[in-house]
Amino acid sequence: MNLLYSFGIFITGLVLKIVALFNTKIKLGVQGRANTFSALKTNILSNDKTLWFHCASLGEYEQGLPVFSELRKKYSKHKIVLSFFSPSGYEIRKNAPFADVVVYLPLDSKANARTFLNIVNPELTVFVKYEIWPNFLNELKKRNLKAILISASFRKNQSFFKWYGKQTRKALFAFEHIFTQNEVSKTLLKDINYNNVTVSGDTRFDRVSNQLKQDNTLNFIEEFKNNNLCVVIGSSWPEDERLIINYINTYSNKNIKFIIAPHNIKSTQIEELKNNISKSSILFSKKENKSLENYQVLILDTIGLLTKVYSYADIAYVGGALGTTGLHNTLEAAVFGVPIIIGNNHKKFPEAQSMIDNRGMISISNQEELNKALNLFITNQALRTEFGTNNFKFIEKNKGAIIQILDFLRI
Repeated sequence: MNLLYSFGIFITGLVLKIVALFNTKIKLGVQGRANTFSALKTNILSNDKTLWFHCASLGEYEQGLPVFSELRKKYSKHKIVLSFFSPSGYEIRKNAPFADVVVYLPLDSKANARTFLNIVNPELTVFVKYEIWPNFLNELKKRNLKAILISASFRKNQSFFKWYGKQTRKALFAFEHIFTQNEVSKTLLKDINYNNVTVSGDTRFDRVSNQLKQDNTLNFIEEFKNNNLCVVIGSSWPEDERLIINYINTYSNKNIKFIIAPHNIKSTQIEELKNNISKSSILFSKKENKSLENYQVLILDTIGLLTKVYSYADIAYVGGALGTTGLHNTLEAAVFGVPIIIGNNHKKFPEAQSMIDNRGMISISNQEELNKALNLFITNQALRTEFGTNNFKFIEKNKGAIIQILDFLRI
């Protein structure tokens, strides 16, 4: 099995290099991984004490951030290495303020694991959610280096719990402790005799709760909204936008404002999105010297503003679940006490079903259902308040994971 896994990693490396010739995102990852060891050697000296935080992508980074930030305070003299596997995480957070060096994680070969750990030699390693790289983890265990997994979420159909999952299952035992999001994950770990596990919940609740402590003021949004009811469409994909655009184009009330924050902000797709909207619309990049209150639709062709923009929402639509790309973070909107609409493909996101059951969220699968949900929230203020309040209480009830994790680390 080890040989088969190693061969698979080798083939993956070759395939990625070929695909990179035609795919810009993959190319970023391939080039970034080629520079990882030189970046580490430049920033990490042999006598440095270090911590290593690893995330698959941006979502996992947001989950880990409350823990990362507290560890930065505690270990102020340590150097922190932050690694990503996906370009969508690295490219957005390559200047993370708490980290001394941000890199792409090399492919999971034994040689890469040895070289990486020879340079970094972390006093503590924190992996987030479901990042299980057997060679890196086994090398950590071989060197008796402390590692924990936080916000872990497991499902019965994953390889760890199958007869053929010996390699990945063994890697789990490299973690000194695993903090899971739910009891189901804990039970699955117990079934394979992994017992150093605590149900701490999802650190994303702590992360979004911290947003309430920030200054979320955006003057241009206040000007655009102009005290009107506002629908914020966050992290939308084309399948979301088709329904949203149809609704906007046919809705007659000019006092309803719409803010669209597409997941992909490539200029060609942004231009197509804008051209398909028949109502008055303006791009974020073109807003200067414009009277924003005169527009009905604002398109955010930029990144990094959505969490603050949700604070201005009266209704939120969170994208990703109408297709197969995966539901985006609904908690970012929920913390502001906003009723939420999502697509119907949300089975892998237990918090979504909880909010649906808790009357804070509505799931839709087609144009008719979207229209009905939006019309219901737009015309019924009492219902908006009820759903929004339920979402806020849901966040408050589920925060606190960070306390248990830091207590284990004795901070």
